[in-house]
Amino acid sequence: MAMEPPYLRIAGEIRRRITSGELAPGARIPSTRRITQEWGVAMATATKALATLNQEGLVRPVPGVGTVVAESGRERSSTAPHGLTRDRIVRAAIALVDTEGLGALSMRRVATDFGVSTMALYRHVPSKGELVRLMSETVFAGEPPGSRPHGWRAQLEREVRWLWVLYQRHPWLARAMAALTRPMASPHAMRYTERVLSALNGVGLTPTQIIHVHLALLGYAQGVAAAVELESQARQDTGMTPEEWMASNEPRMETIQTAGSFPVLSTLFGEEQFDLDLDTLFEFGLARMLDGVASVVEQSTGPTSPGGLA
Repeated sequence: MAMEPPYLRIAGEIRRRITSGELAPGARIPSTRRITQEWGVAMATATKALATLNQEGLVRPVPGVGTVVAESGRERSSTAPHGLTRDRIVRAAIALVDTEGLGALSMRRVATDFGVSTMALYRHVPSKGELVRLMSETVFAGEPPGSRPHGWRAQLEREVRWLWVLYQRHPWLARAMAALTRPMASPHAMRYTERVLSALNGVGLTPTQIIHVHLALLGYAQGVAAAVELESQARQDTGMTPEEWMASNEPRMETIQTAGSFPVLSTLFGEEQFDLDLDTLFEFGLARMLDGVASVVEQSTGPTSPGGLA
């Protein structure tokens, strides 16, 4: 007889706790991280277990709270949230994809989280594409803290670092905003663009050069931020940190390197330890990008001070 998959065994144990009353309606059930610790399984297995219970209607995700035991039909009709608004839908969708990634987003999934029909959502948001646009627009609200610094370079550093923080906080955002040739009509995102363009206005660049600098910096930040989203998804799928993953693959890496096919790569660091840090990588690349912009500005106007022009 085939052994029951681990995720079904875990789902069965949580189901028993629910049906026995040990976990009452509205009570939080073990999180994916708690499941990995309690049952000693990978994050992907824990995620499948919760997905199984969700498909059975036994549990439901609650934005900002976690996954809880679902109410019965009668209980849900009396406790379902009233006053569904576009803002509530957008913020619930943001909370969902911050946790589970953009691939988990669907109108049906968000409607289920609210305990309403999918059609109820369409009365406020006409499509998934529009929902993603509204999510991005909401995230882009606001601007970098503090006063605007002096000089074009300092202003660009401030803006792109602010963008990097948004991408780290919301790993899905870089992919949602990645269409450089088909930008969204989003006023909040366009305010970021306006601040970048104003930092470059009057430093001697042509309009085409200004737009190219803006898009190059945006594309660079999005490219590095893609690694943030991939790491978040990989951690969910494998349940391993980057360090744990590297350790598990170290024997295979050593076998490849000792074959002598990659002499520079194999001897580059020697005894020195290298740990890839995305923040360090981002800062290194940003500095080199701005060095390049400074070179273009200098060619247009002559030598400038390190701080750039106001």
